[in-house]
Amino acid sequence: MTVRRDFQEPARCRPDLVIGREELFAGAREQLASGGSVLLHGPAGIGKSTVLRSLAEDYGATARTVLRCSATESESHLPFLALADLLGLVLDEVSPRLPAAQRTALESALTGRGESSLQRDGLALRLAVLSALRALAAHGPVLVVADDLQWLDPASAELLGFAARRLEGTPVQLLCAVRTEGRQSQEYDRHLRACPPGTRAVRLGPLSRTQVAELLDHRGHGCLSRSTVREIHRTSGGNPLFALELGRALADSPTPPRPGEPLPVPTSLRALVLSRLDMLSVEARRTLLVASAGARPTPALLRAAGRENAEAECAQAAELGLLATEPDAPAVRFAHPLISAALYAEAPAHERRAAHAALSTAASDPIERARHLALATTGTDPEVAARLAEAAALARDRGAPSVAAQLGLLAARHTPADGAPGPQERRLTAAEDAITAGEVDLARDIAREVLARAAVPADRVRAWMIVIDTAGHTMAEVDAVFPQALADAGDDPRLLALVHYQLAWRALIVEGDFTEAREAAAHAAELAARGEDRRTELLSLAFQAQTETLMGHPEAPRTIKRALKEPQDPRVAWHHNGAGSARFRWLVMGDQLAEARTAVTALLREVRRRGSVESEVHFLRGLAETELRAGHCGRALELARDSLRLARDSGIGETASAMLTSLAEASGGDVDRALALAREAVEHAEEDGDQMYLSRALGALGYAQLVAGDPAGTVRSLRRVRTLELGLGITDPARGRWHGDLAEALVRTGEAAEAQDVIDVSREHALRLGRESVLAVLDRSEALVRAARGDLEAALAQLTSAQDRLGKLGYGLEEARAAFALARLRGGPRPGPAVFDEATRMFRRCRALPWLRQVDESPATAEPEPAPAVPQAPAVLHALAAMERQVAALVMEGATNREIAARLFISVKTVEATLTRVYRKLGIRSRVDIVRLAAGHRAP
Repeated sequence: MTVRRDFQEPARCRPDLVIGREELFAGAREQLASGGSVLLHGPAGIGKSTVLRSLAEDYGATARTVLRCSATESESHLPFLALADLLGLVLDEVSPRLPAAQRTALESALTGRGESSLQRDGLALRLAVLSALRALAAHGPVLVVADDLQWLDPASAELLGFAARRLEGTPVQLLCAVRTEGRQSQEYDRHLRACPPGTRAVRLGPLSRTQVAELLDHRGHGCLSRSTVREIHRTSGGNPLFALELGRALADSPTPPRPGEPLPVPTSLRALVLSRLDMLSVEARRTLLVASAGARPTPALLRAAGRENAEAECAQAAELGLLATEPDAPAVRFAHPLISAALYAEAPAHERRAAHAALSTAASDPIERARHLALATTGTDPEVAARLAEAAALARDRGAPSVAAQLGLLAARHTPADGAPGPQERRLTAAEDAITAGEVDLARDIAREVLARAAVPADRVRAWMIVIDTAGHTMAEVDAVFPQALADAGDDPRLLALVHYQLAWRALIVEGDFTEAREAAAHAAELAARGEDRRTELLSLAFQAQTETLMGHPEAPRTIKRALKEPQDPRVAWHHNGAGSARFRWLVMGDQLAEARTAVTALLREVRRRGSVESEVHFLRGLAETELRAGHCGRALELARDSLRLARDSGIGETASAMLTSLAEASGGDVDRALALAREAVEHAEEDGDQMYLSRALGALGYAQLVAGDPAGTVRSLRRVRTLELGLGITDPARGRWHGDLAEALVRTGEAAEAQDVIDVSREHALRLGRESVLAVLDRSEALVRAARGDLEAALAQLTSAQDRLGKLGYGLEEARAAFALARLRGGPRPGPAVFDEATRMFRRCRALPWLRQVDESPATAEPEPAPAVPQAPAVLHALAAMERQVAALVMEGATNREIAARLFISVKTVEATLTRVYRKLGIRSRVDIVRLAAGHRAP
């Protein structure tokens, strides 16, 4: 089909159609924009046609003529068909400009009215296609869009390739797509040689799990649980077509697959991937079924499962492309995970059970044996249930909580109703394992199922706790759960302790009341001790300690010691809400950065070993924060991005990770990215009603605005933080460390009095708690206040002292900021680059790229710093505010706005705004009027 640009509306590219292909798409766009050609390649279903259409819609608008063809396998035997699609509608336009022999050959090939063939008219046809494209290009750019090159009829492929290799220097571009099954495919090389010189080859690979989740959500399958999406990603191999078909089948299926079973594969995909299955012998097919049922099948395992000729039968399957051939690898690996799933889905139920029964005795791993035994067994069986529960415990110890959850569900399925432990108890254990694995959707579904069935109070309260846990920081959404949980708990201290522990979190997150949260945690610890529930007691004490730490409460050290007292519960010791985490927070806030790094690194190592996703997200943030405080901005940024990636993949802790990553981006990465992440965190915290993280997110936003050169924005954001923390009862300035930034921004906006007030109030609390680094940062900010008021000598001395103390405490970035401020004060009206050498060296050592950019800009754009003194304002100006008097007095001296800004250490915009207020208050209109007014006042 050919579409003339004259008759087509420009089409906009829809980026939502190229999910996961942003970088490749950008590269292809650059190539097309520069006048080059692009060849997309990759396996079937990988998204080549989608990207091709989007690029064609985008760049077709720049071409006068767009020639299109899309071949199919069923029509690939028809000669010249693709050529007819490309040139059929422009034949009348180009024919008159072709030599007679070429015109005759081309018309004969395209219309079928003659006897044209490559054998008879080869040269004439080749030259005709080349001439036709050149004729079209003479009137404007031409874009040739060809999909599925592998199905082009040989004659059209030959002619198009001949012309393409000779189009250099003409405005003809090719945008093509071809199916290739492997990275080293010779087919890809053949098609690339048939493209114009310099064609850019773009291979489309599989999507990541996050991208598959985004694709499914975009296509209306966002209701699928994260564990299901993970399985779809594994089974599809990241192929978008396969993932969408699997997602559609699961969304339409009334019954989800049993735990441990492969996903149901729709008929459309079975036909696609199993077309060669009929060529296998019956015995080879049975061998492949056993392999598809196994987790890590090997020839030895298959022989142990009764498949005596496993090697020969696997070799037969490999020749047909069903298995991957890897001589050095002992495992039997399917060419694509979907082949295994489709083969399993195609088999009758009794054959599947037989395969699992054989593997239940052949597998060497006890977890695998138990899984196969469960899938080979129908109905309840206490012995099978017990073996599955043991296997779940083993998986838990190995750090595989997701596997433990699946085995626990299988154990519950095979547990008789009157068993001990009962099926509901085993389901709840599986749900707790799912939470550890970060599969909160699965855990919530299990808890809801238990609540619909269970009558035992202990089971019900435990299920309610899981519902609350899976709500995370959106606890306001489950407010109705608490009265029901309290009713189910009755007067049992063990059960009441569980509920009151969650009530403590509710007080902090929903109500923003640290005092109430502390009291609820203390009450929960007391109840747990009375009920001899050491785990809940330790969690409650750890929460109480963290709350007291953030409040600046004097009992915090004593509570931490109580939480660390033996006997300890290993599940609490490494937990992100445990005593180890509370101690880490205390160390960070107390300037013990080396000890904090050691503590959080050990915690991170342990939670990774145990497979606890939520705790891993939390401690990644903790380690990133520690590195950021120490001035290791590059390392902090890597850790923060890892935390955010894992948080988004699991749906756990996204707001907190976005907040921390914003701080890291503003210090060592991209400021625009920092602003976007901070605003995202603020929006999520507000939506969730999360008072605790709203203040932290606003703090990150204020810092990013300061680095971006928006002090007014910083003031707006951090004033909100100040109000929020006052209401929350947070008095420890080491919690958010925003106070110095607010004071600095206030100085820059001409509000030195408020800046001093922030410093004075914060300093009082920092002195009481011994927060040395906070005191040093406050001194750095106070030095800017003094400079703004004209006391340059005192400002320099205070800054020098602050820089020295921050360096000794190990706060590299804050030390560098002090050095930068010193350089600006010492630089005078037009500072030279050498003035900033020390700050540059320090920022480079920290890898603080945004701050380095500020230093680079300073010699050319820095405003002169304040002079030692500001002239005394005449009496006529005494009705003005302090800053207004200083600005007006400098105007009387003849200073320009920029010079005033430099001397008062404020921005030019602030000077302009201040002058506007001065004019309004004095009833005048301009700078000249100020001078006249003052002169008239001085006259005798």
